[in-house]
Amino acid sequence: MTLVALSLGSNSDPEHHLIAGLNALQAKFGALQTSSVFESEPVGFTGTNFLNLAVVIATSDTLEELARYLKWLEDQHGRIRSEPRCSGRTLDIDILTFGDLFGIHAGILLPREEVTENAHVLCPLAQLCGDWLHGPTGHTYAQLWEAYHKSRQPLWPVNFAWQGRQISAGVTPSRR
Repeated sequence: MTLVALSLGSNSDPEHHLIAGLNALQAKFGALQTSSVFESEPVGFTGTNFLNLAVVIATSDTLEELARYLKWLEDQHGRIRSEPRCSGRTLDIDILTFGDLFGIHAGILLPREEVTENAHVLCPLAQLCGDWLHGPTGHTYAQLWEAYHKSRQPLWPVNFAWQGRQISAGVTPSRR
């Protein structure tokens, strides 16, 4: 089994789509580890704020099989692939890490570049997998988050419940 870190995000009915995404991932992969849920402003466009979290799954799928499944899952939740890269999303699921692979595998760059570029990816990942090593830099995700310039992209934890338990505590998500 390979441990995989995923990033989930949504800014279109985000509570609904994140819960549906978590339920689908649990149905396919079993127990999930989740970070807190964070709200942040969109990156690269003007729109409704996003909710994001990181999830760790264990899978026997290959990287290619996992990538196909995640695209299918996004499509099941109304993902429109013809929209610009920087645009709103019903459900966005990105593979951040796949075991200890780094570099390009099956056309996928691992770890995903956004890990070191965007707070809405790095913060939840550092919270959940802080002691995991980011192969290209040789630093842990906790070290990368500690060094990240937080003013570049503000984010804040929000209240979020899944399957009857509070997985995140903070403010009530805004819909601006």
